[in-house]
Amino acid sequence: MICEFIDQLRSEGHAVESICRGLRRAGLQIAARTYREWTSPQRVVAARTVSDAEVEDTVRKLVWQPDGQGRRKMQPAGLYGRRKMLAEVHRAGLTTASPGAVDRVMRTLGLSGVLRSKKVYTTSSDPDGVRAPDLVDRNFTSDRPDRLWVADFT
Repeated sequence: MICEFIDQLRSEGHAVESICRGLRRAGLQIAARTYREWTSPQRVVAARTVSDAEVEDTVRKLVWQPDGQGRRKMQPAGLYGRRKMLAEVHRAGLTTASPGAVDRVMRTLGLSGVLRSKKVYTTSSDPDGVRAPDLVDRNFTSDRPDRLWVADFT
């Protein structure tokens, strides 16, 4: 209602700031910014925002499934990293999803892939240790039985 009144005064040639100043003196608290927000055309939602919302919806369906008691339970897909999650999203039918969109959505939902642990080496070899000599020069064939015996100490 106030914004319509400001529209009417603007059509008579008054500036928005001066109209709002006069209204503030009269006891009505309205800022010029509020009027401009009301009269500005509605902003178009960015395509990235729309696609991210689609990806987020798909990821939520993949990760959290309702259990028998109506609660949501995390599925193994919740432990996937970006590459596997992107493949799952594509398999679910959203082939336009990009790796960046999946990254953003996983970050928003607090999901991160489980990292594999490094290989554990239990034995450290001694580089200065004495090795047994190779008496057969790696030729493991024999011309007759019981001529060459081989053992492996690993």
